Amino acid sequence: MRKKLICLLVAGSLPGIAMADTTSDQIKALQAQLNALQKEVKQLRAEVATKPKAAIAANGPPAPVVMAAPVDILSPDYGRAKATLTNDEVTAMKQQIANQQLKVDSLEDAEQTGPIAGLSVTGYIDPTYVYNRAQSSSSFLFANHENTYTYYNSTFGDLYLDIKKTFGVGPMAPSAEVTLMPNRGNGITLLQNSHGEIGNNILNTAVVNVPMTATTTFVAGLIPSFGGYEVQQSNQMLTLTHGLLYDFSDPGSYVGVGANYTKGDWAWKFFLGNEQYRTFGAITQTGTNSLGDPITVSNKIPSFTARTDYTWSSALDIGGSFNIGRQTLPSAINPDTGAVTYGVGGQAPSSGGTFFFTEADLTYLLADVQYNAEIDYGTQQNAAFNGGQAQWYGLSLLAHRKFNLPVLGRMGATVRYDVLVNSKNGGGGGGIALNSNGMDTSNGFGIGADCLANSKAGGGLGFECKGATRQDVSLNLLFYPTQQIMVKVEYRHDWANRQVFLKNDGSYGKSNDLLATQFIYSF
Repeated sequence: MRKKLICLLVAGSLPGIAMADTTSDQIKALQAQLNALQKEVKQLRAEVATKPKAAIAANGPPAPVVMAAPVDILSPDYGRAKATLTNDEVTAMKQQIANQQLKVDSLEDAEQTGPIAGLSVTGYIDPTYVYNRAQSSSSFLFANHENTYTYYNSTFGDLYLDIKKTFGVGPMAPSAEVTLMPNRGNGITLLQNSHGEIGNNILNTAVVNVPMTATTTFVAGLIPSFGGYEVQQSNQMLTLTHGLLYDFSDPGSYVGVGANYTKGDWAWKFFLGNEQYRTFGAITQTGTNSLGDPITVSNKIPSFTARTDYTWSSALDIGGSFNIGRQTLPSAINPDTGAVTYGVGGQAPSSGGTFFFTEADLTYLLADVQYNAEIDYGTQQNAAFNGGQAQWYGLSLLAHRKFNLPVLGRMGATVRYDVLVNSKNGGGGGGIALNSNGMDTSNGFGIGADCLANSKAGGGLGFECKGATRQDVSLNLLFYPTQQIMVKVEYRHDWANRQVFLKNDGSYGKSNDLLATQFIYSF
């Protein structure tokens, strides 16, 4: 019987050889296992051959043996015969089980209390290919170092890493979370020091969450804005590019402290910190003393932002946020007079102005359908091109649906429409960065090239011109070959009511087109 058992074990290992990957290392390992089993079979055969002789010498001839009828291998009873084990074999099995249990206990202890307990590292890479009609350019965007933020080269084409450590288990366990985006995140394009300089920082966000009660959590660090329905991560977006409100209307990131509070269907977030994008309080030069050393002023007024969300049902969430504070304006020193000027057009009366922003958004998600909507309104004192009050307001609508096709499998389709009005006093304010001519020729904001030319022909500087009203529509197809892979294809058309898009031949137009595709691998 023991012989049959060992032979069955040997035979049972052969399918594993057939299914294994035929690499040399695996073949050698399997051959070694087979040799070991063959050796054990020989030893057992020798033991079986010697035991009957010893039994006859001690107890006399054995009783006649009644042979069991052979079992057909096609019978359902095949392989169900009882196996007998010696005491030594049972002891060896117990020792092996005890060793395995010790290893499992050690791994569970390390998972709960060891240095890797509660640690997770996730992220994605998303190489992207973009064709830009106005620039007459087409190229892959991935790990490209750029210190400018445009709607056709923002938070995509990068590596995203999310490193989170939870200290303990349960809802009262504190946690620390850091996200890194070496090329396109907040650090490399937006985070500024006290003098407004961007320092090529790979840090994107860094947050510590400390639960105080079952409903209240203390928050500290570098956080993203509370505004809008869009997220930064490419693998969570339903479009390839971001909308106009996300890119140019909603506030950016903050450094400070805050609290999150939940009760029933309501959730609130509060945060007090520096003005947006500043890792240090802003310092602006206001002049020089008698020795030529700079006289500076610091923005000592913090920014306060808050958000509330109401879960109307399992499918519908309605939320809103606001931000209020004082924002620092760009400044320069007039080379002719030595005087300090403020604002993009040099016409602002002071180094900063009051900033106010509010928005409301909703998300409806049911099965394979998702709808999003958002309305924005913002103002910033002295931040417009002509030194007056900047004002902007906009709307974003998104619709998405997933479906299956026989050949292509799981897919999705998304359409998004955005409009952002930024015409008052020549435009500017918020996330809209104009140059000294009152234009953002890459993103289509500011005064039109024809109005600026006519103004300069009459001895002006374009301060009487109005800013642009911007719109876009994007159409996306999404493919989901596996759980880790997502492929997006987007066509996007942008247009404005002013000549604000710079073309590759040096002329200006009122529209632009993008065609892009993106490969996302999440891990």
